[in-house]
Amino acid sequence: MNMDNNQKLNQKDLKIIAHLRNDARMPLTKMSKKVQIPVSTIFDRLKANENKLIIKHTSLLDFSRLGYHTRANIAVKVNKEHKEELKNYLVTHQNTNSVYKINNGFDFMIEGIFTHIKDMEEFIDELENKFNIEDKKFFFIIEDLKKEAFMSNPDMLWGN
Repeated sequence: MNMDNNQKLNQKDLKIIAHLRNDARMPLTKMSKKVQIPVSTIFDRLKANENKLIIKHTSLLDFSRLGYHTRANIAVKVNKEHKEELKNYLVTHQNTNSVYKINNGFDFMIEGIFTHIKDMEEFIDELENKFNIEDKKFFFIIEDLKKEAFMSNPDMLWGN
């Protein structure tokens, strides 16, 4: 799985990634049987790509079961002199799950997780009071239809 910018992953590497994306807790011995690669090789390939190809090991949560019933994607455009300050604020705020730098007339896309709509409104009010927000749009997330599934099915990889 070591690769430079010009090198593509081979099919076995892609299968390792797919199994990891589908179930990161799968024992390497089980993965080894599925992909027909020795455990030691899988371990070495995964270790070599920590913090490169593999950025973070995490869990997907059902936030509503934890009491967070409001999720929204919020696009904001900010005055240039507040852009860096807003970015730093967003990446450290407890209610931001993800923050992206975007285009098409906006600067950031925020995935916000809140207990109630009122909490989201307070968050947006806080942004407007602290920073020179020029425009904003928000979209409530009603239901997850597909999440973090890209490259997670080893049977549907390119070239199979």
